[in-house]
Amino acid sequence: MFTERIYNFSAGPSMLPEPVLKRVQGELLNYGGTGIAVMEMSHRSKMYLDIFEGVKARVCEVLDIPEGYHVLFAHGGATAQFSAIPMNLIGEGSADYAITGNFAQLAAAEAKKYGRINIIYDTSDKNHTYIPRQTDLKFTPDASYFHYCANNTIFGTAWDYIPDTGGKPLVSDMSSCILSEPLDVSKFGLIYAGAQKNIAPSALALLILKDGLPVKPITAIPKVLDYNLMIKNDSMLNTPPTFNIYILGLVLDWIKGLGGLTAMREINRAKAAVLYDFLDNSAFYNAPAVKSARSIMNITFRTPNEELDAAFAKESAAAGLANLKGHRLVGGMRASIYNAMPLEGVKKLVEFMGNFERKNS
Repeated sequence: MFTERIYNFSAGPSMLPEPVLKRVQGELLNYGGTGIAVMEMSHRSKMYLDIFEGVKARVCEVLDIPEGYHVLFAHGGATAQFSAIPMNLIGEGSADYAITGNFAQLAAAEAKKYGRINIIYDTSDKNHTYIPRQTDLKFTPDASYFHYCANNTIFGTAWDYIPDTGGKPLVSDMSSCILSEPLDVSKFGLIYAGAQKNIAPSALALLILKDGLPVKPITAIPKVLDYNLMIKNDSMLNTPPTFNIYILGLVLDWIKGLGGLTAMREINRAKAAVLYDFLDNSAFYNAPAVKSARSIMNITFRTPNEELDAAFAKESAAAGLANLKGHRLVGGMRASIYNAMPLEGVKKLVEFMGNFERKNS
């Protein structure tokens, strides 16, 4: 039993910034003098539309989204987009996918239900511990788009560059890295992100879609997955995830208060450096991800054996360092240090790791 907040290293749903949670707490029963909670508002009321339009504007501001893009809020997290993307974008051609982790694999498997999918690179030969180079990517001439997962939550790797597709629409799942650093949105046809890792509670997905896409949606597409209808109805074909959108706006305010995405990048790099520096100087722990492919959001590591892995997970949780057990596909440990994880939490983790190493060496 803890009487204060602990450090939550969960891969998702994950931490939200404490100032955001306190603001939600203060506004929960009576938002802005309206006398009701945001979650009670009609999504078509003026009071909620003011919130909604404000959040859209802040998404564009913080991410520096250029003209010619639509900001959409969708149900179903990123998983719903695994189906929506090929339904909307594959047309009469095919689509290229790179498999660099579990969610990229799931996206490709779902897309195969709706068209011809070309796996142009697969890093499973080395258990997804690396990222292919630009020269490794051989795009298919008739491919309607190229899809990749920018940050691989389970395996602790991230693309250190934006792929050049030679003009094909570039589609990226950024669920676990969105808003963690500056991003050149103009290079993408579609960016999508499930909210529960870095920006808001679960169920919401943020979409940034270039004007002119989709090309030719399939005829049997469900209404709630049809990008054309979502654009036409400004994400309000049905009731959107209203409360989650509101919290996204508070998270964006918090990021702006820190100095925007440039400052956020420096904060995140500093946190990751503390943990990676410790791992690189330890003979006890092993960090499997290739250095050039290391994620600054999800850091994976192991002790010398599975028994010690289990002991580490148990003892760290008792010490107020929660959810460090690695995913079942890889075992070991995983520290998810998204935007909301403070530097103090990473330092506490490193202190615990040092003590655990000395006790078990």
